[in-house]
Amino acid sequence: MIVTRLPPIVSSLEPSNHPYLTGAWTPLQEEVDAEDLAVIEGAIPRDIDGVYLRNTENQVHQPLGRFHPFDGDGMIHQIAFQGGKASYRNRFLRTRCFEAEQEAGGSLWGGLADPVTLAKRPGYCAHGSLKDASSTDVVVHAGMGLSTFYQCGEGYRFDPLTLETIGVAPWVPIDGVSAHPKVDEATGELLFFNYSKQAPYLHFGIVGPDDRLKSYRPVPVPGPRLPHDMAFTQSYAILNDMPMFWDAELLKRDIHAVRMHDGLPSRFALVPRAGGEIRWFEAAPTYVLHWLNAYEDGDEVILDGYFQEQPMPPPRTDAPKGFGAMMAYLDEHSFRSKLHRWRFNLADGTTREERLDEAIMEFGMINSRFAGRKYRYGYSTVTRPGWFLFTGFVKNDLMTGERWTYDLSSGRYASEAPFAPRVGGTVEDDGYLVSFVTDENTGTSECVVLDAARIQDGPVCRVALPHKICSGTHAYWAERGVLPAPR
Repeated sequence: MIVTRLPPIVSSLEPSNHPYLTGAWTPLQEEVDAEDLAVIEGAIPRDIDGVYLRNTENQVHQPLGRFHPFDGDGMIHQIAFQGGKASYRNRFLRTRCFEAEQEAGGSLWGGLADPVTLAKRPGYCAHGSLKDASSTDVVVHAGMGLSTFYQCGEGYRFDPLTLETIGVAPWVPIDGVSAHPKVDEATGELLFFNYSKQAPYLHFGIVGPDDRLKSYRPVPVPGPRLPHDMAFTQSYAILNDMPMFWDAELLKRDIHAVRMHDGLPSRFALVPRAGGEIRWFEAAPTYVLHWLNAYEDGDEVILDGYFQEQPMPPPRTDAPKGFGAMMAYLDEHSFRSKLHRWRFNLADGTTREERLDEAIMEFGMINSRFAGRKYRYGYSTVTRPGWFLFTGFVKNDLMTGERWTYDLSSGRYASEAPFAPRVGGTVEDDGYLVSFVTDENTGTSECVVLDAARIQDGPVCRVALPHKICSGTHAYWAERGVLPAPR
């Protein structure tokens, strides 16, 4: 492995015993390029060709208040596969806020768990006083990377090969863009939404394959809401109005406290992508972080996602002192997320629901060639109880009900694992799952590649990374054909 280290960034972060600033969540603050990565086990398949991109939260400066892991600065990690070889690089996203804090030499904004008065400068995002770290999600659209923030940040373009930050995408509206915009590979369109504290509170937009805004329309809801993800079919975008959102009375005092609102259903907006009347459907109250996929089937629109049985979990009694509430809201075993299906009947306006798997799981992935279309397989993560740490994967066959699992050994924690289609593959599960793994036993990280058709067999290969990376949120696979030509 040939490693080139870039000049160090400015950091003021001090040693800490915070559970999400230590262990697998220890921030990484160096940037490197690494060529000719060493293979630990197996062999890199020659029929995997593209890049795996992962966004992570890496705190750079000493927090002004009570640190939450979603406050960390965005860093993109990339592993590129071609011709049976692999290379790696990582870069901080040079957002306006990152650059401002580099110049100041310390934190300028408080975090998600802090009062708004901690901010030393006006803030960004739907919250109104946070740093836009662009650290939540990542996709590739129109040949460029796009990083986004869960609280509706500016949306930053970057080169998916070099990871150079280019700047705010020119089409981003004044209310920003939420994490989880969706790329429709069949049309080349990017579908996005945002939310805010100003009426109409929710919007939906489409960006064309030429990276120009095609449409942007309101999807009015009764007040400020906190949707985290969206889904789409060939004809519709699916947005949601869940009954867990900011307490309106506390919000008048600029206190951003989230609670479930008893008596309100979950509501789903089917927004015609080509324009036209929005259809609303009601369902059982819950909160959903992430959707798996959606598609049309006759008179029905089918939506699969992760239904939370306990969206407001009690504090974890096994958490370090003072961290019980925060750790419960980060723990799938506390909010009890399960794979679930909603059926919206376009003929009679009714909704039917069914549970697809009773196991605790979340952060699902599919073969993205089937996004918005009828599909068969989903790949979800499972976690260590009490923690936001992935310990393995579940493959669900949504046609037969069969399931297969792959579990990491103790002390090893994975990343979200997107599907990488095999070059020349013709069936839905003909490809690989790609994930970064941090090993707390050895203090190292690696990339694992699983055969998506047989995840239970374990890694096809394990590839060493040049440093231990920090856990984070979302990842994306981009095939070689959608990447820009090397410069």
